[in-house]
Amino acid sequence: MDSEKILVTGCAGFIGMHLCESLLKDNIIIAGLDNLNDYYSQNLKLNRLERLKRFKHFKFYQIDILEQDKLFKVIKKFNPTILVHLAAQAGVRYSIDNPFQSMNINVLGFTNILEGCRSFNIKKLIYASSSSVYGQNSKYPFSEKEKAIKPISLYGVSKKTNEMIAFSYSELHKINTIGLRFFTVYGPWGRPDMAMYIFAKNIISGKPIPVFNQGKMKRDFTYVDDIILGIRSSITKDYKNKIFNLGNSQAEPLLDMIQYIEEYLGIKAKINFMEMQKGDIEETLSDISYSTKMLNYNPSVNLKDGI
Repeated sequence: MDSEKILVTGCAGFIGMHLCESLLKDNIIIAGLDNLNDYYSQNLKLNRLERLKRFKHFKFYQIDILEQDKLFKVIKKFNPTILVHLAAQAGVRYSIDNPFQSMNINVLGFTNILEGCRSFNIKKLIYASSSSVYGQNSKYPFSEKEKAIKPISLYGVSKKTNEMIAFSYSELHKINTIGLRFFTVYGPWGRPDMAMYIFAKNIISGKPIPVFNQGKMKRDFTYVDDIILGIRSSITKDYKNKIFNLGNSQAEPLLDMIQYIEEYLGIKAKINFMEMQKGDIEETLSDISYSTKMLNYNPSVNLKDGI
């Protein structure tokens, strides 16, 4: 991997920052793209970016992936050997209220990325998919082999669409693509719109926390360090067109997660139990046997230690 030049989109995002930092520590040359939008705190994104700018072999470009001309200029100038695409409009519930924004960035933006790969002969693309693609699937754990995928949120639809577009480009233009279905990623520098951070903030400030479906929810929480190991492993592979789950393979009750936060803060939560939200599902659980076999993916951080 020493001779690689890697272009990472969404470099000021949660996972993007951790990936870039991990690669930069190994002296890999990185170009990072991010539009630094205001979906959540721009200060948080700028602070993440400052961590990356400490490295001399990191170059940052503030670009929106929908701006094809600017995107292509950077790809041509940097001439990466690998492109890792993590930029996206995040948020299951955001996609329900803002469908055009989510679909434009996640689908048209992704098409720009693949066109950039085709136009400048980049033969390897790693991209972020999501556990949201599984949606209302009734088979647990969720497996990549499952054909009857039923995404319920537009965010999930956009990510499944990405996988289909990647398949087409892989077949037509001989681009090796690997899609990674992330399962509820958390850790330091995480997104403030995620439940874990909302809960911690509200508990500290004495505000009630919103717990949907009367607390009858389970999530496959995956610590960010494990996710980074999975991404880095996929970077070293030359699979033609593959999809992998990156999860912890443990369905943890939401109330357990809240209990761990209470224990570490030493504060009891005030819980406001609510009905299920639109676009949400009761449980996520990853089958990681294929990822273990093909990527040597072995997550090691359990939820209690991760929190």
